[in-house]
Amino acid sequence: MNAAVSEIVGHYVGGRPVAGVSNRFGDIYNPATGKVVRTVALASADEARAAIANASQAFPDWAQMPPARRVQVLYRYRELLIKNIDEMAALLSSEHGKTVDDAKGSITRGLEVVEFACGIPQMLKGEFSEGVANGVDSWSMRQPLGVVAGITPFNFPAMVPMWMFPVAIACGNTFILKPSERDPSCAGFMARLMTEAGLPDGVLNVVNGDKEAVDVLLSDPTVQAVSFVGSTTVGEYIYQTGCAHGKRVQALCGAKNHMVVMPDADMGQVVDAIMGAAYGSAGERCMAISVIVAVGDDTADRMMEQLVPRIETLKVGAYDQEGVEMGPVITPDARDRIKGYIDRGVEEGAELVVDGRGVAVPGYESGCFVGATIFDQVTPQMDIYRDEIFGPVLSVVRVSSYEEALKLVNDHEYGNGTAIFTRDGDAARDFGHRAQIGMVGVNVPIPVPLAFHSFGGWKRSLFGDHYMHGPEGVRFYTRMKTVTSRWPSGIKEGAVFNFKAGGEH
Repeated sequence: MNAAVSEIVGHYVGGRPVAGVSNRFGDIYNPATGKVVRTVALASADEARAAIANASQAFPDWAQMPPARRVQVLYRYRELLIKNIDEMAALLSSEHGKTVDDAKGSITRGLEVVEFACGIPQMLKGEFSEGVANGVDSWSMRQPLGVVAGITPFNFPAMVPMWMFPVAIACGNTFILKPSERDPSCAGFMARLMTEAGLPDGVLNVVNGDKEAVDVLLSDPTVQAVSFVGSTTVGEYIYQTGCAHGKRVQALCGAKNHMVVMPDADMGQVVDAIMGAAYGSAGERCMAISVIVAVGDDTADRMMEQLVPRIETLKVGAYDQEGVEMGPVITPDARDRIKGYIDRGVEEGAELVVDGRGVAVPGYESGCFVGATIFDQVTPQMDIYRDEIFGPVLSVVRVSSYEEALKLVNDHEYGNGTAIFTRDGDAARDFGHRAQIGMVGVNVPIPVPLAFHSFGGWKRSLFGDHYMHGPEGVRFYTRMKTVTSRWPSGIKEGAVFNFKAGGEH
């Protein structure tokens, strides 16, 4: 524990804050200053098991509550979230580093899933078939799984948890949230609002921790399902370990999102899109555009002519400074890792057009800042092309044809998101059909679907069979049951013990 820091972020179990007792702590930075501002208690295996037991105890009553009453809690939570969005955004920005406007935008996207979850009762309806055989009816129903868990990343400490727990809770499950230990305070904030909204104790619990807590969630037989968003290396471990213990797992992982720019694209629209998609949230998001595929040298030259001056004048600073467009990255380690990738790009022979390594913010000299960076003449053999850098580093690859661009998109191991900018409807339609990617944008740089659709990638960007939120989220957090029923009708019939042709039995 950092001796100079007295504030400790604890857990939230059984409807109340709970101090950690493991005597293990992690540092929480203010990324703008590069200084540790508080610490987080890291749960022991026993503390994680206690939270699971609490959620298990709360499950029977919550599952039996009528769905319409369950979502009344979410309606009240929605109102509390709107009322407290300024405080929550400031808290989020202070631990993550993104601008307050960016933080509010991410909270709003999470709020959309809360609103979707308020309508979940109609999605829990089953199907009924009368008279499937003589005097026999059959119907189906969707029922909750039990205790489920969510393991969420640092880059969206409010939005991604709200992609999980409102859907799970509306379906009748109880939930354990394990947020990133780098910026955990939003999780406790949201849990307190849910309690204020009338959520029964134990339905939503927050356990802060590291691998020790995660391994308990993955192995404890009470936990029925695990949702994860994060890196591919960790996601693959989550998926394999959870499945080995008989759990349902959805693991949304890494990305290297390509944006194809066709010769006929509206270049002003292209440049505006790149600035937000590549450098918003300092590039720390799985849907960030990190590769531009320019079809033709002329297309690339025209794009760079407009894009480079915008990048050079992008204002970098602390989240609470006036007019700041991009904040710092999450920690000093992240800053150093991203700068290391820029070093490697130079070594590999890419043309460094704008170098963000030397950015300095007056008054924040120790901050975790990396300026907006762009490489030209990048090739698919380079690490800066292959790896997810997760920072404000953009690579431009020049190709000679649409087919070559499409092949680049499809050959990459990640398949999270992609986009094409063009005025040609035929090219756009073909790209939408042939791109081997889970989410595709046409003149939309970050094609994140709205809450009533589902979010997820292909290839090594997703492990599991279900996408997140939307109809797929409901299917993930419920299981189907079918009942076949026959009641005596007063008509004398002999018992039949074999199946007959035509489906009667």
